[in-house]
Amino acid sequence: MTETVLPRSHRPPGWTLPAGACDCHAHVFGPYERFPVSHRMHYAAPLAPAAAHRGMLDRIGLAHGVLVQPGAYGEDPSPILDALSQGGGRLRGIAAASERVPQADLDAWDAAGIRGLRFNDMTVPGGAGPFPGSVGTEALAAMAPGMRERGWHAEIWAGIDRHVENLPLYRASGLPIVLDHMAGLQIARGLDDPSFRMILDALREGWLWIKLVLCRCSQDFPDYADARPFHDALIEANPERVIWGSDWPHLRLAERAPDVGHLLDLFAEWVPDAGLRQQILVDNPRKLYGF
Repeated sequence: MTETVLPRSHRPPGWTLPAGACDCHAHVFGPYERFPVSHRMHYAAPLAPAAAHRGMLDRIGLAHGVLVQPGAYGEDPSPILDALSQGGGRLRGIAAASERVPQADLDAWDAAGIRGLRFNDMTVPGGAGPFPGSVGTEALAAMAPGMRERGWHAEIWAGIDRHVENLPLYRASGLPIVLDHMAGLQIARGLDDPSFRMILDALREGWLWIKLVLCRCSQDFPDYADARPFHDALIEANPERVIWGSDWPHLRLAERAPDVGHLLDLFAEWVPDAGLRQQILVDNPRKLYGF
């Protein structure tokens, strides 16, 4: 590793989270002597092993966490499996796999706490082509039957226009579909963007889920005020199909990495109803991930 960075230190939010609250989007990296990456990282390597992730959850007051496979580890979820083995049942994982991965491995992952597969259609920022090690949505149709058998869902990172293009594929999969990072929306297009309206329509249908993760769709650091109307619209469309995530350890964001406690304070401000907070932070993740 030529460069490593520590995740920023996070403060607790200024309010008491409901019992069972879950951060539905984070990553673990390393320890690199045990879990070296297999693909090039287009960001400084974070020092973010399982113990650091659990420490973040404990400081913030989060009971549960969901760990998502980064492209740098390809189709090897060993760091996530290691974290799950230490998590005492408080964690779940989202791996990445194509038909190359043996079914026996998928069964072992399921027993360990993996609850879905991630597909990534994003391109490298400032470059061309996909993130090295990622599995694109072209693999979804082939993987869907085995995922359905295991009760898994598909998690997808893509721009909003790509999502709209893929809506028929998503529907045909017969899987719950979870869109990362507020569905890759484009704030500059406004609430009337036809692509955003199509995502809202799919969200209302009940098979689509959205992760309320602010820091990848808004550049309005640290309060992300320009994202609030979209955040409100997603919740209004179907409060039973939205979940919250921090995106810890905030890859590539450097000095613009958000504080997780502040993100939760924004959530409390934007979602003042205690029952709705309970649904988004506790009830919805419990249903989706089987806590």
